[in-house]
Parts: sequence; structure tokens; C-alpha cells
Amino acid sequence: MSEIEKIRVELTVNGKHHVLYVSPCKTLLEVLREDLNLIGTKRGCDDSNCGVCTVLVNGQAIKSCTMLIPLANGCDITTIEGLEREGGLHPLQQAFIDRFAVQCGYCTPAMILTAKAILDENPNASEEEIRDGLHGNLCRCTGYTKIMEAILDVRDGKYKESCGEV
Repeated sequence: MSEIEKIRVELTVNGKHHVLYVSPCKTLLEVLREDLNLIGTKRGCDDSNCGVCTVLVNGQAIKSCTMLIPLANGCDITTIEGLEREGGLHPLQQAFIDRFAVQCGYCTPAMILTAKAILDENPNASEEEIRDGLHGNLCRCTGYTKIMEAILDVRDGKYKESCGEV
């Protein structure tokens, strides 16, 4: 079997431009974890069911385990590592801590990024709209109550003063 020829891919990840030469068969998840060492993005089911691999691609919540890397060429990607602001946590990160929405933590990066995409698109999203937006992200520990409380706190402006704008 011959080795697959690598392709050139340009990505902006967490504000930093990257030029990579990778197999076109690699997923965005594999490139983030293996080539860029951004391990906040988790591997779960590898078939888009659990959502733990969610990142933001051009501002949209995307499951990176099913996105082949050629499709990410030229895209702006945000991982959980990219949410930090001037040395401080993003309001959603702080709210998840304060509301004890982090238990085992495996789903947390994806939940936070998905919540960010929801609130960026609709800062006044209803509880029902937020729940609907989170439907592709599974948590096996929390029962979602604390996760919803954290997101609603951010939506309702409880973190704007201490953490900056959402």
C-alpha cells in the first residue's frame, strides 16, 4: 500500500495562522490534537453522535471528528484553548466553574463552545433555544441542569463586568 500524499492546508486556529502538510484523510480533530497539540478538543464516538469534539469553525459549532481537513482549509477555528481573554477566563468558562457545571470535564469544552456559538448568534436565546442548540452534545455526568444555569447566567449578563463581553 502506498503512502497517501500530503496536502497543504492553511488554518487560523485561536488567532494564529498555520500552514500544515497533512494527509487529506485526517479529520480536523486529528489535526488539532496530533499536529497542533490542542488537546482540549476531545475524541469520543468518532461518528458525530456525542459532540465532545465540537469546535467553532468560522463561528459555527462543528463536530471536528467528521470534518475532513481539506474542508477546513482557509477556515478560522476556535478551540477551548482560544477562549481565554487577556489572561482571564471567558464568561462561559467562569460560569461553568461557578455553577459546578464541570464534573468529569470531558464534555465541557464542547458544551462551552456550543453555548458560545448559540449566544453569539442570538444573545437573547430562550432556554428552549439553548437546549435545542445543545442537543448534539452529550453529558453523562450532570443531567444538564448546572450547564443550563451557567449558560443562562451568561445570557442574562451576570458575567459581563468581571469577564468582558461574551
